Amino acid sequence: MSKPIITGIMAYGMSGRIFHAPFIATNPAFKLKAVVERHEKKAAKIYPDIISYDAIDDLLNDNEIELIIVNTPNYLHFEHATKALKAGKHVLIEKPCAATVAEVKALYDLGRELNLHVMVYQNRRYDSGFLSTKEVIESGKLGELIEVHFRLDRYKAAIGPKLFKEKKDFAAAGLVYDLGAHLVDNAISLFGKPLSFDRVTSTHREGSEVPDYFSYRLTYPHQLNVFLTSGMLTVEPQAGFVINGTVGSFIKNRADVQEDQLDKGMLPTDPAYGFEPEGNEGKLVTIGVDGTKTTELIPGKKGCYEHIFEAVHHTIRNNALFPVTEEQVAWQIELLEN
Repeated sequence: MSKPIITGIMAYGMSGRIFHAPFIATNPAFKLKAVVERHEKKAAKIYPDIISYDAIDDLLNDNEIELIIVNTPNYLHFEHATKALKAGKHVLIEKPCAATVAEVKALYDLGRELNLHVMVYQNRRYDSGFLSTKEVIESGKLGELIEVHFRLDRYKAAIGPKLFKEKKDFAAAGLVYDLGAHLVDNAISLFGKPLSFDRVTSTHREGSEVPDYFSYRLTYPHQLNVFLTSGMLTVEPQAGFVINGTVGSFIKNRADVQEDQLDKGMLPTDPAYGFEPEGNEGKLVTIGVDGTKTTELIPGKKGCYEHIFEAVHHTIRNNALFPVTEEQVAWQIELLEN
């Protein structure tokens, strides 16, 4: 077996604690060496053998570290990923990896120049509901697809404390770059680059400087329309996945449990990790040639954020193509930027 990938995490806030450290620490293909904690030192309580640096430059100057996870605020992703690459590190960058297509190109060009890998973390590809929806679509049971609806709903009426998400002066601020990055990636991962798209945005929360609602319509060959919607003032969340085809329909609520499980301390190696509770099955209704309708309940697939890190390992050690490709990232940011 190849030697573990020595890894550092740029921030040990919510994302570092939940979405990254547990996977690095439990995967023998990695070694979690260090994190950055500018204020309270919390990581060592869980990972007593790691180093907690006070500053990002200290992390980047650690010559043993091969991989840096860039999970700082959105507006800093491009700057910090660039610094990490110039320090000789591979990078796994949280979405959105940059604010503009030009920045995306610059990152990947720099990675090629330095013979380093640029990878973008898109965990919603590995949600239980998305995986079961993908399986239904690929089964062909719906016939030719007519319309696809993906939603991510929230209810947060107050302006959040993370000002980099709320203030228009910050690059990559607002709901479009936040949850839109997930939804656009979901669509692109299934259907590729759209032929065309249009978008509406609006602002409803008092005092908000950035859009807190958006809806995209992406058009694809064979008259397929894909709708992506999210809002911060949805009191009753609607179905996260609605697919209609010529001979079937599929509807499923979002019920992925991974974030909640990880937040409560469950490790991804736990046998219960990633499984939705009963009662959250998707509903598949198909119609036969005789007009008879058949209803089938489709359980959510096991959520598996660990697959991201397996892919990171294969990319760094075996030079395998990372599943979130440069082309897909550029398409995503093009839709978010315009």
